[in-house]
Amino acid sequence: AIPLLADLAAPLPGRGALPPRAHLHSDAPRQLLDGTWQVRLHPSPRHAVDDGWQQPDARLDPADWSPVTVPGHLPLQGHGSPIYANVDYPFPVDPPFPPDDNPVADHRLELVAAPEVLAHPTVLRFEGVDGAATVWLNGVELGTLRGSRLTTELPCAGVLRPGTNVLAVRLAQWSAHSYLEDQDMWWMPGIFRSVTLLARPQGGVRDVFVHAGYDHRDGSGTLRVEVELEEGADAPATISVPALDLHGVAAGVEHRLPSVAPWTAETPVLYDAQVATATETVHLRIGFRTVTVEDATLLLNGTPLLFRGVNRHEHDPHRGRVVDLATARAELLLMKQHHVNAVRTSHYPPRAEFLDLADELGFYVILENDLETHGFERVGWRGNPSDDPQWLPAYHDRMRRTVERDKNHPSILLWSLGNEAGTGANLDAIAQWTRDRDPDRLVHYEGDWRSRHVDVYSRMYASVPEVEAIATEPPAETFTDPDEQHRRRLPFMLCEYAHAMGNGPGGLSEYQDLFHRYPRLAGGFIWEWVEHALAGGTTDDGRPVQLYGGDFGERVHDGSFVVDGVVHADKTPGPALADLARVFAPVSLDLAPDLSTLTVVNRYHSLDLSHLEAVWTSDGDGSGAGTPIPLPEVPAGGSAVVPLHLPPSALATTVTVLLRRRAAGDGCPAGHEVAWTQHVPARPVAALENDPVAPRRIGGGLVELGPAAFDERTGMPVRLGELALHDVAVSLWRAPTENDRGVASEEPDLPPVADRWAAARLDDLRTRLVEVGEDGPALVVRTRTGPPVLDAGVDVTWRWTSDGTALALDLTVEPYGSWPCDWGRVGVDLRLAEPTTRVSWTGWGPGPQYPDTGQAARYGSFVADRDDYAVRTVRPQEHGARRVDEATVELDTRALRVRGAGLPLTVRPWSRAVVAATRHDHELPAATETWISVDAAVSGVGTASCGPGVLPGYRLAPSPQRLHVLLQQVDRLR
Repeated sequence: AIPLLADLAAPLPGRGALPPRAHLHSDAPRQLLDGTWQVRLHPSPRHAVDDGWQQPDARLDPADWSPVTVPGHLPLQGHGSPIYANVDYPFPVDPPFPPDDNPVADHRLELVAAPEVLAHPTVLRFEGVDGAATVWLNGVELGTLRGSRLTTELPCAGVLRPGTNVLAVRLAQWSAHSYLEDQDMWWMPGIFRSVTLLARPQGGVRDVFVHAGYDHRDGSGTLRVEVELEEGADAPATISVPALDLHGVAAGVEHRLPSVAPWTAETPVLYDAQVATATETVHLRIGFRTVTVEDATLLLNGTPLLFRGVNRHEHDPHRGRVVDLATARAELLLMKQHHVNAVRTSHYPPRAEFLDLADELGFYVILENDLETHGFERVGWRGNPSDDPQWLPAYHDRMRRTVERDKNHPSILLWSLGNEAGTGANLDAIAQWTRDRDPDRLVHYEGDWRSRHVDVYSRMYASVPEVEAIATEPPAETFTDPDEQHRRRLPFMLCEYAHAMGNGPGGLSEYQDLFHRYPRLAGGFIWEWVEHALAGGTTDDGRPVQLYGGDFGERVHDGSFVVDGVVHADKTPGPALADLARVFAPVSLDLAPDLSTLTVVNRYHSLDLSHLEAVWTSDGDGSGAGTPIPLPEVPAGGSAVVPLHLPPSALATTVTVLLRRRAAGDGCPAGHEVAWTQHVPARPVAALENDPVAPRRIGGGLVELGPAAFDERTGMPVRLGELALHDVAVSLWRAPTENDRGVASEEPDLPPVADRWAAARLDDLRTRLVEVGEDGPALVVRTRTGPPVLDAGVDVTWRWTSDGTALALDLTVEPYGSWPCDWGRVGVDLRLAEPTTRVSWTGWGPGPQYPDTGQAARYGSFVADRDDYAVRTVRPQEHGARRVDEATVELDTRALRVRGAGLPLTVRPWSRAVVAATRHDHELPAATETWISVDAAVSGVGTASCGPGVLPGYRLAPSPQRLHVLLQQVDRLR
């Protein structure tokens, strides 16, 4: 036996494993070993004891052992703590050595093998063990496990016996292989996927490799099924595909089929097949498709393919990377409902059955190897295993196990060598091996921009201008460097973009417009699908506690950077998912300004629009059922201009055109909306309904104007009807979003926007009253507001009028001085001393909208309770603005009515200062008051938490601004 310390420091593959093979659905007996195991902990390999604990007859102290659930992560079951790090290794970069501070967990399971399993040679299969493990059965070492998210099969024939067996696994959190597993996620050791005993009948089916191609020119297919048999076969395997009239044909022979239905994500046609021997039958589902590159364009079945993708980690807030199939299916159906057609398995292969779901439901998959060495970037990539020959066997082993397990899935179009592992000869070698092993798929790796050994040019977080520059590069022949020529001949994709963290991501539409415009662009994958918050119970008042980096005492961590998905950790949608669905919609609709025509562009890859119906509705018709619009045949990739015959009166109403499913499918009910567009007529500016009344002084330093009272010392209103108004002021700051806190990729030498705001003290404005006067019926207040230290600020004119019922404000903001930063917003804040219950509004909704987000917001009337309107996030930040024409902010017995024209309105129970200073949502104080902001302008949000900042057109430079708003106290709605 190799001493444990030396074993953990070896940069070699695990030992004792059988050659990797496909994950097959077999009728051979199997026995699942999931359930309750026993575990004991050691703080370090140097403290691990060898007291015969692996032996069946070991006498062990029960007090040392406790139950643990497999599959599961040890830190989520009370054994150690999770560690979140994105780039940094939480131990010294001293390859290949792990630190001595290295928790070791001894696992034991007593089992009785099923007789039907014992009747054959047996294999012990581990599908995922996070960390480095050694496995014994009945005291006999079977082998070691390396590659945490990869399957290992260990032969145990002759060791497994009738009666009680003892399976022992010693698991260390850190090893040499930890340097290869620096993915952006939680470090959590444990046996987190299933453990299974497999019977392997003599002469059974050991491995299968399906090659199924489709020729788009004539609709024919080719099928070749390679089969490897177990020892003892007395006859070759036979292949049957009943739907193709193939019955008992020989393996390894290519069959030309005159007509097959192609597999795509939109038409996921699968053919049931069987591979049989005298002792075992394996069931397969075959999909015919061909992926190629021509003229720098990605093609599927001869047609350009656009990825509308997301990056998906396996994550559950209670169980970590233990995700059951029902949850995975629900995730994929939620993606379908929101027009996601592709998944990059970041940054490791998922559980094997996930690919069955992708085949069945229809998703394009980039299947990523379990490999990342990102932490070496911190030391200038010195010692990076990717270019060190001693690590080549481990690289080859990981890639081989990735490809072999999942090679029969039509959903997988690209193999990815790994993620953020720098460059080097080892990556080049596994790229070549992958291409040789599976020439029917493409090879992907983003980390090498030379793109010498890959089939797509892939980047992360390239800005919109850079993506367009790549799309319009001159022809390959104009380059002199062979690598550049090769790169120019490749399609381009963004394997990560639009970091969906907190309030955001901004700028989705601009990317999608480029994807639609340029054939070279194959689309991209949003970072990312799900937030990785971990559940921490509930507060005393029942609020859920969600935890992120640093909440478990980690000394090296990346904070809330792990909370960055379009769906929350519990898989409920965040606001960004609705926006993504609108941007990803497979049909584009455009109404002519006079409503005479509707332009329809079919962006499906292979579907016409016969499965959809079109209707129009108007806010004036009252029924909401919709009037049908006859749709012509619009083939995939085609377009049509559809004449409309709407009544002339429709021009004065809000007209919505919907495309919706005729029948249920793809996890969507009949009537599910696929695309929509609106005509919103010009709305009149909100105005007082009666003649204005004059202001009058009522003593006590107060001026009365209609229902409002003003403090002459500040010029600000202090009462509106029976509502007391507090802290009325102009503001230029917002509580920073996660994107505001990030360094924009196009401005790497500048600090984050939030830091620039802090340096300019944008959150600490001081106001000087210049004058209070009257102009006819108007009360005119002039103030000068600016931050301390600087000689810049804003001159503000408040022009108040009233008709005795409502209060109108015409606000003018003029900047002066030399401002050192852009603004977060320009608007008016006020506080009410009681909490909101709900907000109802007419305007855009139901979700929030900032200049570069809110693509899903449509014009209508909406209602949201306090928390839904405020949009609470795991880490509190600016969020929740809606553009309103009219809103009613309801309190306990009264309400505040706000009217304007497309005014950004935020309503929340806390000041921006409190929001900005609070690390977790559950730490926000209980609602006792209401903070309201009505803005003239707001900044976009961008995606600088990882990637580009706010696009120039959405930034808010210091500039003159105007605001017109009507305020009125009304009775609370019932």
